[in-house]
Amino acid sequence: MNSTWFRRYSTAAGRGPRLVCFPHAGGSATAYKPLAHALAGELDVLAVQYPGRQDRFAEEPFTELEPLVEAVTGELARTLAADPGRPYALFGHSMGALVAFETARRLEGAGLPGPLRVFLSGRGAPGTRSGAHYLHYDDADVLAEVRTLSGTDQALLDNPEVLEMVLPALRADYRVVAGYAWRGGEPLRAPVTALVGDRDPMVTVGEAWAWREHTRGGCALEVFPGGHFYLDAQLGPVASAVTEGLLARASAF
Repeated sequence: MNSTWFRRYSTAAGRGPRLVCFPHAGGSATAYKPLAHALAGELDVLAVQYPGRQDRFAEEPFTELEPLVEAVTGELARTLAADPGRPYALFGHSMGALVAFETARRLEGAGLPGPLRVFLSGRGAPGTRSGAHYLHYDDADVLAEVRTLSGTDQALLDNPEVLEMVLPALRADYRVVAGYAWRGGEPLRAPVTALVGDRDPMVTVGEAWAWREHTRGGCALEVFPGGHFYLDAQLGPVASAVTEGLLARASAF
């Protein structure tokens, strides 16, 4: 890839649609490496690398959603234009679900080819739960929540050198979520699949199902055993849900 924004973790692009994956708060593109491997040969999986982490560590992370979406949408539009015959979809988990949703809205609003489907995981629909309380979080609060959600190796969080590297991105991402407020707008034309763990402390099944109100293309709900990071233990079923949701849709094109 000739882009600082996207990573491909398979040796070659899959023969099916392109799946662009947006990481959770504090996460990096490598969060989607297992899913990319699981879908290798079926889909062309690209994982978004936000500024401020891993090989983009020297760059300032975004602290507001709108400029982040604007930047990734522009880069994604250029990448899609280079391969115009291949349909694509978006997948976002937690904070990444917000970024994916708003990116899809911006692409459709600009009159660009929209996604085949948008997969929104581990996040309730806009208006179901506010993240404004994160504005009052200090580093201890952020780390306590990250530990509770079990999305990061606990040993890494106890390493001062690792913490020094990951905290700037975590702080920034929590500010992104805290500042997001739904202001209304047209529903997506693309269909949506909402995915959620049945024991997720961050989002209920009902809040995930509320995504149906934000699309005119129909909404499916997939509930998996597990908490906020159910994807780690449910990789096979998640890959199957994505494949079934996309390839049937792509066959119509």
